[in-house]
Amino acid sequence: MNAPDTTDLTARNFPSAEQEARAAAAGARYAEPDSAYRLAFTDTDFLLREELRPVRMQLELLKPELVQQEHGVQSTVVIFGSARIVPPEEADRRLAQAQAEGDVVAIAKARTALAMSRYYDEARRFAAIVTERTRELETPIYVCTGGGPGIMEAGNRGAHEVGGRSIGLNIVLPHEQAPNPYITPQLCFQFHYFAMRKMHFLIRSVALVCFPGGFGTLDELFEVMTLQQTGKIRRRPILLFGQAFWERLIDFEHLVETGMIAPGDRQLFHFVETAEQAWQLLAAEYDIGHGAARTS
Repeated sequence: MNAPDTTDLTARNFPSAEQEARAAAAGARYAEPDSAYRLAFTDTDFLLREELRPVRMQLELLKPELVQQEHGVQSTVVIFGSARIVPPEEADRRLAQAQAEGDVVAIAKARTALAMSRYYDEARRFAAIVTERTRELETPIYVCTGGGPGIMEAGNRGAHEVGGRSIGLNIVLPHEQAPNPYITPQLCFQFHYFAMRKMHFLIRSVALVCFPGGFGTLDELFEVMTLQQTGKIRRRPILLFGQAFWERLIDFEHLVETGMIAPGDRQLFHFVETAEQAWQLLAAEYDIGHGAARTS
């Protein structure tokens, strides 16, 4: 530990927790693994106790919040979508392999995957457009995803390919899900609690862009729509890519006709088909500018 500067009028009167943690060393008698002598905030076994759950939740709230503040992240566009949608080149490869093997079932699945792969490209292009068109704004908009493969990878990749930073909010799952390689390392976070992760999706979001997906995507989408419908959060654009997909999956008109939602609730979201269309809606909402977006 460095000696304190006694001539500095703003010098700390107490050592920092980091300094104390580095300096604290138990004597041989108290170095056993089950010793209680360790500082509480360096004692992993203690922090992982069931009773410490509120503390761990607070840490998951604070860490991404403080780090994003330090990096100047104020506004994000959140991209939701399936982890199972692959890039077109991978979909082409799988189809060719299935055709070579003559597997009828595999061919049908591969053709569907190839058709869905267009959404990977749209997510990638949309992320690039947002990153490029807002990077010179006083408040740039950063792409934020769930940090995994598929549509999430496409979003981070699009921002990365035009030299931008992007955020990934990964989560520990029973099956391994490593963060995709396109997230800015300083903005790649790992969560234990779904609730904390979903809160961070919304804290800085100025728009939510939802591509086709499964249970996880639907969970995220409907939570956002419920919060906006009930006035718990401010309204912001919710853009659903692929009208045919969403209207086959969810009969919104049936919900209106049966009185389950109000007719006005249909205005909570907009259908879009292309990255350019999504950008135009976002740009119009925040008066960012109009015209065709430039991409690399």
